[in-house]
Amino acid sequence: MNPIDFIKQNAEGLYGEEQLLEKLRAGQRLKVKLGVDPTRPDLTFGHMVVFNKLRQFQDLGHEAILIIGDFTTLIGDPSGRSSTRPVLTEDEIKANAETYVQQAYHVLDPDKTTVRFNSEWFNGMSFKDCLALARKMTVARMLERDDFSKRHASNTPISIIEFLYPLVQGYDSVMIEADVELGGTDQTFNCLVGRQLQKEAGQSEQAVLTLPLLVGTDGVKKMSKSQDNYIAFNDSPKDMFGKIMSISDEVMWDYYRLLLLKTDAEIEALKREHPMEVKKRLAVALTSKIQGSGSGEHEREQFEKVFSQNQRPDDMPVFSWSDLASEDSQSLLNLLGNSKLVQSKKEGRRLIEQGSVKVNDQRQDDPFTSYDKSATPLVIQAGKRIFFEVR
Repeated sequence: MNPIDFIKQNAEGLYGEEQLLEKLRAGQRLKVKLGVDPTRPDLTFGHMVVFNKLRQFQDLGHEAILIIGDFTTLIGDPSGRSSTRPVLTEDEIKANAETYVQQAYHVLDPDKTTVRFNSEWFNGMSFKDCLALARKMTVARMLERDDFSKRHASNTPISIIEFLYPLVQGYDSVMIEADVELGGTDQTFNCLVGRQLQKEAGQSEQAVLTLPLLVGTDGVKKMSKSQDNYIAFNDSPKDMFGKIMSISDEVMWDYYRLLLLKTDAEIEALKREHPMEVKKRLAVALTSKIQGSGSGEHEREQFEKVFSQNQRPDDMPVFSWSDLASEDSQSLLNLLGNSKLVQSKKEGRRLIEQGSVKVNDQRQDDPFTSYDKSATPLVIQAGKRIFFEVR
């Protein structure tokens, strides 16, 4: 595969291709930019799609510049949003940013990655500088964005600060003189603003390479924490393996293509095999990629014990009675809810009432069934993946 085909693998769009080809023919070492805003403490598999592309540029010998948007997070990226994002404090942003870099190194080569924080240049800007930047964009141009135009048409508020976001992201490209910017398809407008600002600054315009948005575990919407359909880099190996196994067979091929970079020919060969076995191999590969060699195979063994052999896993959490109860008698709902292994007691009650909870292998459907401390040990199973022991 020649370099440009390698670069375009899985890409949805490439803007400025001719300029990029000229630089590649000249043997230029490219500055390749990827920006991430630390709005949450976890990166997800959705981020892995663009991180994989940045790693490909590293493998070709180019400079990978990871911009942590600690300043842009104060604004909040409006891309794909129907409402203004909540404002984070600087302490929250700093805490999130600290985790992002180490998580990114699950995919990127740390020795070939330059990390920059865009507060480096924005914290020193005056209000006069901001006004000069704002003059470079018109309201009409901003309303070309689909999400802005929809919100404007429906009289949904758009703050002036949200209009500034594409300019601020684009200015990052000016500051580092980027040759290429990577982003999901929802970032196309923001990345193209970077090209415009570079041109006005007399710089060579960056190429913009956009990547598909990974579908979440629900098989419908893009992977997002707000949709609760995500797989996070910081998930436990067990949760990561289980979430991957929960995706549909149809979506599985996108994960092979976008996360493991399998070619169309390789995927066609996989489609001739049994889908359950192929999905297990996907889960092994991705879990091991993030959690370390051997972790995927271990989770496969545990998964097969539970789902194929109807056995309990070897490594379930263990709680003492006092961890979950302050008295000698406690309801099943409280034991389950106090374990914090389900999202809430409301979710625990739903699982119990629909018959998805077992105690010592016996199905229970009454949330208020009481258990005594003297009855321990108890092994409680909730749904397909949650097991824990009470001693």
